[in-house]
Amino acid sequence: MPPAQTGPAAPAAPAAPAAPAAPAAPAAPAHKVQEIEEGVYAYLQPDGGWCLNNAGIIVAGAGPVLVDTAATEARARHLRNVVGDISPTPVDILVNTHSHGDHTFGNHLFGHATVVAHRRAAAEMAEHGLALTALWPDVRWGHVEAGAPEVVFDDRMTLPAAGFRIELLHLGPGHTAGDAVVWLPGQRVLFTGDLVFSGATPFTLMGSVAGTLRVLDRLRALEPMVVVPGHGPVGGPELLDADAGYLRWVRELARQGIAEKLAPLPLARATDLGHYAQLLDSERLVGNLFRAYAEEHGAEPAAPLDVPAVFGEIVDYCGAPPHCAA
Repeated sequence: MPPAQTGPAAPAAPAAPAAPAAPAAPAAPAHKVQEIEEGVYAYLQPDGGWCLNNAGIIVAGAGPVLVDTAATEARARHLRNVVGDISPTPVDILVNTHSHGDHTFGNHLFGHATVVAHRRAAAEMAEHGLALTALWPDVRWGHVEAGAPEVVFDDRMTLPAAGFRIELLHLGPGHTAGDAVVWLPGQRVLFTGDLVFSGATPFTLMGSVAGTLRVLDRLRALEPMVVVPGHGPVGGPELLDADAGYLRWVRELARQGIAEKLAPLPLARATDLGHYAQLLDSERLVGNLFRAYAEEHGAEPAAPLDVPAVFGEIVDYCGAPPHCAA
């Protein structure tokens, strides 16, 4: 019997393609959690520039009280994770110190919380919605929502938070028309929102230069030991003095500009910032001058100005949109 015929060996089956690597988890946003007193924390987002705000966490009996959220979905989710690491109980009360989106756009991620704000802040949130996102269209905002407070107050409110006395105070227009500070008199800790900036230029375009100076005087009278600003590092009452010095300088500069018949933008361009040049976001001088000019001409604190137009002047001053790292 003849031997069986054999053909060439069949080619080996191709190896299965390797499964694609899982995408790397996004890096956690840069942040710092600073314990100020037992149960009282500051959540800081460096470097404190545009939209990189601070928040506060107070571990009270019924659940944490959160002071402000963050600008983007990713940043607000990370803040929520940090709060969860500090306390397993969901946030009970969420206080918005004012209406701006970097402090409010993450409210919806704390669905169990009762959101509290000043009455005028709540009105501004409803009026302005997500307008902040249009100023920096390249920021990865994610899913954000305009804040929607469920409880509003006018001048003062004490929160029903076991273990701490927590007072909410509205001391007049300053950064906006509806600013609130969170004051812990027992610990002498003050969360100021954007009434105070630390290492960054104050901003009063939507509020009042004169009003902020009055509010800073009233905050100083509380005799806080620790001041948690809306942006930048934690400090003490010296932060109030530093911001007041800057705003007095802006007011005097505006008076000189009006006397010399200079508009705010040319005046800002001609101004030597001196030691204020070291502050972050020094281009805010343009917006501050527009507000100071309006007040020198008799405008009431927080009277509406054309914010988009003034922001366009800030862009002209910088030669490009101000940097926002949110």
